[in-house]
Amino acid sequence: MGFSTDAVHGGQSAEPVTGAVMMPIFQTSTFKQDGLGRHRGYEYARTQNPTREAFERNIAVLEGGAHGVAFASGMSAIAAVMYLFKEGDEIVITENVYGGTYRLAESVLKQYGLRFKFIDTTDIETVKANVTPSTKLVFIETPTNPLLHVTDVQAVATFSHTLNALVAVDNTFMSPYFQNPLALGADIVLHSSTKYLNGHSDMVGGVVVVNDSPLAEQLRFVQNAVGAVPGPFDCYLALRGTKTLALRMKQHEANARHLAAYLRGHRALERLYYPGLDSHPQHELTKKQSRGFGGIVTFDVGSLERAKHVLENVSLFTLAESLGGVESLICHPASMTHASVPKEERVRIGITDGLIRLSVGIEDVEDLEKDLAHALEF
Repeated sequence: MGFSTDAVHGGQSAEPVTGAVMMPIFQTSTFKQDGLGRHRGYEYARTQNPTREAFERNIAVLEGGAHGVAFASGMSAIAAVMYLFKEGDEIVITENVYGGTYRLAESVLKQYGLRFKFIDTTDIETVKANVTPSTKLVFIETPTNPLLHVTDVQAVATFSHTLNALVAVDNTFMSPYFQNPLALGADIVLHSSTKYLNGHSDMVGGVVVVNDSPLAEQLRFVQNAVGAVPGPFDCYLALRGTKTLALRMKQHEANARHLAAYLRGHRALERLYYPGLDSHPQHELTKKQSRGFGGIVTFDVGSLERAKHVLENVSLFTLAESLGGVESLICHPASMTHASVPKEERVRIGITDGLIRLSVGIEDVEDLEKDLAHALEF
């Protein structure tokens, strides 16, 4: 079926007891058992919950995968993937990755013996030079947060698999509407469902999708053992959000493309990043592996002082963490999303004090353009 049909119906059917069209919120911590060792498929809500299972099935369908496993946040989803590995295992990660992923690796997991390499995964030769027989996982973020660098998932997966390394892709920025990493050869795809999947900035969650059944069993074991599960109400909100995902992503992208075109060549900008521009170094690659360019636009105004002026002079763009909601947000990565990355590393990869990230919402784009035009008057 088509994506919009799957978004509304995928992995779901009317609730069997009452015929409720929408999946009910099963707000319970435990389930009655019919006798010793006899239950109805549900024992304890950390382990199973019908609302959560409906959300997991829906995202699995949208990603073209067989198994979905939901978590309490995007970071707990990433952590669950990392928990598949043991002391001494090497994990290669896209260098321009979300600051929370960097913090998890460098400040938490490293002390338990996992080894990390941060490399430029957009360069396949760099990947070939750094992915070795010791590498157990290649973790790709594409497009990256916040510089929107794009990695050739198929090329990286093809090479990594020759060395028996798994490939995971953080698909948060594109959503399954625009990109399906499993179809490109990845083994694992994950999302912060807080963002585009939910789309309304009113819940926090994460989800992992795989095709391999043993891998799914391992992830479900971690899900239950660690217990970082989303509550049923959060799953309900995310499931409600995916029903309009196609509609929202079309408008996010249309508005982002309009604003990127407006900002191109603007005298106040030193650099502009958007894969939908033909000047973007991975524009053609994005067209090849994705069905669109997404709703994130990033630009550099050259200094912290100028960035502060922009951030404090917008009115429709809200200065806030996160992205992917129907409302437009504006963010200063160096002091917000990537503050945990050492300054010298931030500067090396291009996350300067003048960098600003826009999460373009679904408002009337003429109003958004006027808002930026005002804020960019220096």
